[in-house]
Amino acid sequence: MNSKINIDEKYSKFTKHWSPRIIAEMNDYQFKLAKIKGEFVWHSHKDTDETFIVLEGQMTLKFRDGDVTLNKNELYVVPKGVEHKPYAKEECKILVIEPKGVINTGNSGGKLTINEEMWV
Repeated sequence: MNSKINIDEKYSKFTKHWSPRIIAEMNDYQFKLAKIKGEFVWHSHKDTDETFIVLEGQMTLKFRDGDVTLNKNELYVVPKGVEHKPYAKEECKILVIEPKGVINTGNSGGKLTINEEMWV
């Protein structure tokens, strides 16, 4: 039997920025919490859309042709194949929804790449 998930409790279990933690799965999709601050890397996901939901704070999704700023309780779906770069001036808590197996930096790689599934 499944049990309910308390998002605040899950956030209290990690501090590292840009290190998404899985909290649930539905069919082939994962729900990942992350704390973000500063600049991420330019990347895209050629085979899937990616959903960002801001739970606390503010973030900006930078695109080559403009930016989208998200505040608490706002979401944005980045279409597959679209290059983007998340950014948050101050710490921001987000929920990311994407299929299992998606690498956070797409094929860009680098020190912020998470190659393993981390549950919290």
